[in-house]
Amino acid sequence: MRILLVEDDIMIGETVLDVLRAEHYAVDWVKRAGQADTALRTEQYDLVLLDLGLPDGDGLNVLRELRARQERLPVLIATARDAVEQRIAGLDAGADDYVVKPYDVDELLARIRALIRRSAGRAEPVYVHGDVSIQPATREVVVAGQPVTLTAREWAVLEPLLARPGMILSRAQLEEKLYSWKDDISSNAVEVYVHGLRKKLGNDLIQNVRGVGYLVPKTHPMA
Repeated sequence: MRILLVEDDIMIGETVLDVLRAEHYAVDWVKRAGQADTALRTEQYDLVLLDLGLPDGDGLNVLRELRARQERLPVLIATARDAVEQRIAGLDAGADDYVVKPYDVDELLARIRALIRRSAGRAEPVYVHGDVSIQPATREVVVAGQPVTLTAREWAVLEPLLARPGMILSRAQLEEKLYSWKDDISSNAVEVYVHGLRKKLGNDLIQNVRGVGYLVPKTHPMA
């Protein structure tokens, strides 16, 4: 999953960046409202972690512009512990949730997982498809009752497909889940990770829609 981090405090930004990347999220970090607006207009993200106090403007304006374009992207706003009015203003402007600074890392990650889960139209914390189940909170994967180990990039391909059965994701869309701006993109990376997933999880779980992309079917063939 790909996250846009909007945070002007260098120390906080570096810490959050390390935390998110350790959880295998692809993260782009910007420090100004104008940069955030440009990124949101030109890139595809799964979630925005938005600080409201930015040096060139109010993060609320970034949020309002996003919602004015009818973008349904989940937005998690970050505020100081005593900034109750700011949190209310953010929620009323279209934020989905808030997290208080200084961050509790476990709470931050749990709120991110919950918002991504809801944006996929799911409430359950475990995704089950046939004899494959995945636990986003722990990155555990079980196939026919047996644990399976995935690489971080294999997980990054599998999770968005399994979260939305029946939805086709193009190679470009999956690449966006894998890489942030500074990463080098291999021309056949998605194909390599899909091949690895099929070897570990079975050939029928991820299907290729020729010329379009990949999907996990709504009904597992073995069900």
